[in-house]
Amino acid sequence: MNKKANILVVDDSENMLEIIRRNLSSGGYVVYTVTNVMDAISFLESTEIDLVITDLKMPNINGMELVRHVKENYKNAEVLVITGYPTIEDAVESVKLGADEFLIKSFTDEELFHSVEKAIKKQADRQKINYHEKDNKLITGIIGGSKEMVKVYKSISKAAKLNATILLTGETGTGKEIVARAIHYNSMNASAPFIPVNCGGIPEELLESELFGYVRGAFTGAVETRGGFFQAADGGTLFLDEISNTSQGMQAKLLRVLQEKEVNMIGSNKSQKVDVRIIAATNVDLHTLVQKSNFREDLFYRLNVIPINLPPLRDREDDILLLVNHFAEKYACEIKKETPVFTDPVIKIFMDYYWPGNVRELENIIQRLVIMSDENRIDVPDLPESMKQSVMTSKRINRTLAEVEKEHILNVLASVDGNKSKAAGILGIDRKTLREKIK
Repeated sequence: MNKKANILVVDDSENMLEIIRRNLSSGGYVVYTVTNVMDAISFLESTEIDLVITDLKMPNINGMELVRHVKENYKNAEVLVITGYPTIEDAVESVKLGADEFLIKSFTDEELFHSVEKAIKKQADRQKINYHEKDNKLITGIIGGSKEMVKVYKSISKAAKLNATILLTGETGTGKEIVARAIHYNSMNASAPFIPVNCGGIPEELLESELFGYVRGAFTGAVETRGGFFQAADGGTLFLDEISNTSQGMQAKLLRVLQEKEVNMIGSNKSQKVDVRIIAATNVDLHTLVQKSNFREDLFYRLNVIPINLPPLRDREDDILLLVNHFAEKYACEIKKETPVFTDPVIKIFMDYYWPGNVRELENIIQRLVIMSDENRIDVPDLPESMKQSVMTSKRINRTLAEVEKEHILNVLASVDGNKSKAAGILGIDRKTLREKIK
């Protein structure tokens, strides 16, 4: 939790203001309160605020206007909307205007803190996106200065200036969503919504309604009209992760949106215009899927306008220690521990490891080591057994025949206390051949 975050709470209920102020103050936040939108606008002119929490239904000027004002004038401030009269229209509209979180009264203390922490984390992530002063490279929340990452930074910088569709490729764990966020938050539409959608995590029968929305009565259970992710992302960016998992039918619908810039809610014959930049991501080769007729060729070319490939961690050897130190400091700080020291053998294993899970795997391992270590020193016994075994197997496979022979001869000699006659007998060679090999 960020103990220094400044929060402005706007609500016409004095009781609600006091409850929120007391709870957030106890969590270490600096909390200011006002009872109307005009006072909030005046306050923002004189005080730097990290998060604005606003009610929607207030006299004279409603909270929606405050959301609009904050997003148009204070791009570094996050917005959390609270309301006692929730409607789908209000939710979609507030997200479209740039609200980062939406809470319904009466929420619990846990729900309040969770939403506030998410909003503050978004702000911290956004602030990480800046230009590296020395090399004028875009830093995106991805740590690294290897030549492979320099290419990625340059691609992000160029893509952020355009409004074209982008296809991010790379193995799982390489940071495709971080790159998508970097492109969005460095674009002209940075104040507009960024909506991530995991196409592989939503059942096929629900994906259409989640993306395009539906009208009341469109199907059993549709008791109200509900906007989809495209409506919520209007004016901003829709990040479609695992795009390869979509069906042919869904691919056809996505192609239509890209071509026509409009969507049809389920149960409605009326098209809605949307202004959304699509960033798609995949960890498989879409071109191969196209050749196998498992992915639409026309959609592939629509998505692949600006391709950006993220390299696996094993191809970014120069970045491994930077990442280890970054995550060690991050998680030590979170649990208020001293940053641990990694022994040289541990560093050697890190450098030799294949990292099949890429940066995500490295982060998880460092987090576990920081939390579980009793001392301030991480040594080989602290590492996961599977990681050590993987490195040992890799070493055995990657050795030359001469290296394997040399090791075996030395081990046999050691087992017989250097007796060359016994060693030659075990090896199945004569003493003269053994002497030559020893030389």
